[in-house]
Amino acid sequence: MPNPICHFEICVNDKAKGLDFYGKVFDWKFQSDPNLNYSMISTGVEPGGEISQAMGEMKPYVTVYVTVDDINTTIDKAVAIGAHEIVRKTKISDEYGFYGMFADPDGTVIGLWSKT
Repeated sequence: MPNPICHFEICVNDKAKGLDFYGKVFDWKFQSDPNLNYSMISTGVEPGGEISQAMGEMKPYVTVYVTVDDINTTIDKAVAIGAHEIVRKTKISDEYGFYGMFADPDGTVIGLWSKT
């Protein structure tokens, strides 16, 4: 079975402006926590996503996350055929599982997610 896209992230220079813009364009609602640099997007369907604040010298970007069985094995497979590892398997939380990231040979960043 193919691995489905499960989440997306839109990183912007100004989170308040980004929330306002995307809320108006797509009628999205957001769940925000003032202690975090991102707000979850309520689209009403899957996959869900988030708007996050770019930090430091970071430039705005869009990343999709793909559900995989084993994050590190997937990263290793991607690296073996030309990708660049960005983040090995990293715990998000007990509730949300784990993520990892790689950049494809053209530099496009892809996120990976797994519950375990």
